[in-house]
Amino acid sequence: MSKHNADLASVLTAEKTRTDRLEKQLAGVFDPEAVSSGVLPSVFRVRAGEFTGTAFSVGRKGDGANLLTNYHVVAQVWTSGGKSVSLERGSTKITASIVKVDKGKDLALLKAGQKIAGLAPAGGEVKPGQQVVVVGAPLGLDDTVTTGVISAYRPDDPDGATIQFDAPINPGNSGGPVVNADKQVVGLATAKAKDAEGIGLAIPIKTACETFAVC
Repeated sequence: MSKHNADLASVLTAEKTRTDRLEKQLAGVFDPEAVSSGVLPSVFRVRAGEFTGTAFSVGRKGDGANLLTNYHVVAQVWTSGGKSVSLERGSTKITASIVKVDKGKDLALLKAGQKIAGLAPAGGEVKPGQQVVVVGAPLGLDDTVTTGVISAYRPDDPDGATIQFDAPINPGNSGGPVVNADKQVVGLATAKAKDAEGIGLAIPIKTACETFAVC
């Protein structure tokens, strides 16, 4: 091989190495837009009596869809003996039934007859600093997306394991998914601190999956 060809081969090899390195770096970049586009079709505003919140589909498509939300979102309907709630997203409206609740864990399982793509639960531990997207319907505004990080994971909280995050949430976000960079659900947004900013709380998805065995 001539010196010219050898030099050219060396340059091409170096360029390929640099390109591969950049591709790996880009693969690790948090892309909220991409995450949101993959998650939004599975998330709905819930109307339950006088209350609104958020629910999302989990698991594989089957005969209908299983959706998770917070118990306090559907409590008025459930305690009055009803089971029917409305799922809404844009012009889409779907009737769903409350099939199971766990008041102590503030969880509810809904069932819809229509097939809806389910979100996958995240595996592994939630770690502080992990970037997340929160999708929901604050104040009834469906398809609302906010971003932030996991602030802390509190497995020994008296009320059960809790995820703390700093993405903004408001009434109506309850029951919405907190999603990682891989479009996997890490938890259900549940509450925010009343007298502080940037303190949101979520129920770990593991808790919901173990409670209802639908993931």
